[in-house]
Amino acid sequence: MIPAHVPDEPPLTYADSFDIPVLFRNGPADKPRRQWRTANHKAWTGPDGFPAADGWYAPTTTWREIIKAATEVGRDVTPHLQNQPRYAHGELVARVSPLYAYLGAHPVKPRHPVPGAKGRRLTWNPVYAHGTERSAKNAAGYRLGMTMTEWACRSLLGLGQTEHLELGGPVPALHKTFKDPKKRLPDLWGHHEAEELYWLIEAKGGDVGVGTLRKGWAQLTAGSKVLGAYAHRTVLVGASVRPGDDLFLTIDHDLHPGQPPLAPAGSDTADDAAGPGNLEDHLGDSDDALIGAARAQMLVYLALRSAPASQLRTVPVPADRASRHRRSGLTTPLESDGLTFAMRAGARRAATGTEEPTLRAGIRYMGLDDFLSCRIPGTEVHLGMSRKLFAACERLHEEDLAIARRTPGLRAEDQPAADLELSDEAQEEQGLTQRRIFREQQEEARPRLRYLLRDAYEQGAASNWSDLLRRPREPELDLGGNVGLLESATPETYLAVSRYDLPPARA
Repeated sequence: MIPAHVPDEPPLTYADSFDIPVLFRNGPADKPRRQWRTANHKAWTGPDGFPAADGWYAPTTTWREIIKAATEVGRDVTPHLQNQPRYAHGELVARVSPLYAYLGAHPVKPRHPVPGAKGRRLTWNPVYAHGTERSAKNAAGYRLGMTMTEWACRSLLGLGQTEHLELGGPVPALHKTFKDPKKRLPDLWGHHEAEELYWLIEAKGGDVGVGTLRKGWAQLTAGSKVLGAYAHRTVLVGASVRPGDDLFLTIDHDLHPGQPPLAPAGSDTADDAAGPGNLEDHLGDSDDALIGAARAQMLVYLALRSAPASQLRTVPVPADRASRHRRSGLTTPLESDGLTFAMRAGARRAATGTEEPTLRAGIRYMGLDDFLSCRIPGTEVHLGMSRKLFAACERLHEEDLAIARRTPGLRAEDQPAADLELSDEAQEEQGLTQRRIFREQQEEARPRLRYLLRDAYEQGAASNWSDLLRRPREPELDLGGNVGLLESATPETYLAVSRYDLPPARA
């Protein structure tokens, strides 16, 4: 029984929660006519894979989960940032700012409400509806499509880390075919551990009609022909929204049986599977998961590495990673995590009159870890990571630098001056070739990286932040918390957004 002194109050609701109508179907068809409002939606139960039946569902998510997807999806630009890590901030701004600029939220009363739904859905805001030119709308639609596709595949359906297909796809023997510039191929691919399938994924966003979806399906068909005999699923996500109406997703899919997926190049056959959804849930037992997680977080690592000391802080989270393993989505909201709340309160009590070095040792003894974080300039998004993952990213960055230095043609200094006069299309092809060379070199180094990153990851647990950052002082330890932030964490990463800068309740 709950003690009598506990107030009888309604459960908390969080201002950043939204319902996202999702229609599953086995091929592109006409846009449904407002069925995102009128259909009898099923409740989403989080199966870590495709639902047993097609139809309408209405899962609830958070703005933090959407921003997490935005920061991690798309082309890997970190090979270009080896010597200029400060520009990582700019790429992160580019990924999240269109969402803040053009998305709003409005209250909704569907004809058939789903139990537990929040009654709020995303939409375009009046700035987009009345003041935005076509080219900006196209750019916003692209970013919306990529973000919501990442959210659907990873947070909803349990897919592992996605990768841009331009680097050659999942099967090394097919890389040349996947790289054929004449082929119109899909955007992304991933490996779904629970389904034991490759996924080929195409993203569309904006006012997505059947013509756009059929083009996307043709891209998936072309990719499916290349992948051929390997078992895979094709997934077409349309993130469709018009001003004044609800954002909803259509997920068109098809299953292609065949040979099982291949183990990563150079992987240890004894290495356990990375598991569904989040590589970070399996870093303790999978070296390949550790390599994948470090690659996925390199942009955030570069942003943290290059941030001025005054912008860095460390935030306490429970050291028990199992408390943040995937249950629903990728992130755990910390305001609803009683363990975090209680342990932080204990740390604040212990902080009174305690010197900082003693305090840092004390919170570790209490079972807290402190994750490094900073606000991304130009946004209200705070990103961070654990010292263990930071140490692994640091080691990976050193290896990537070595690849760039020893591989002819990867550095801008190696390009002849005449190349500066190339057309935009030729420059794009040149950059793509460089990224593919870089990735091939990274994969060749995988057997050695497995040991190096594992060693760095384990040693990072006992390292001070001042040592990892190569700075004389530790970052500020934030025990007081910021009531203006809505925080979340994964086993090894941290993400927070300002509760005062979320999409307004009425767009």
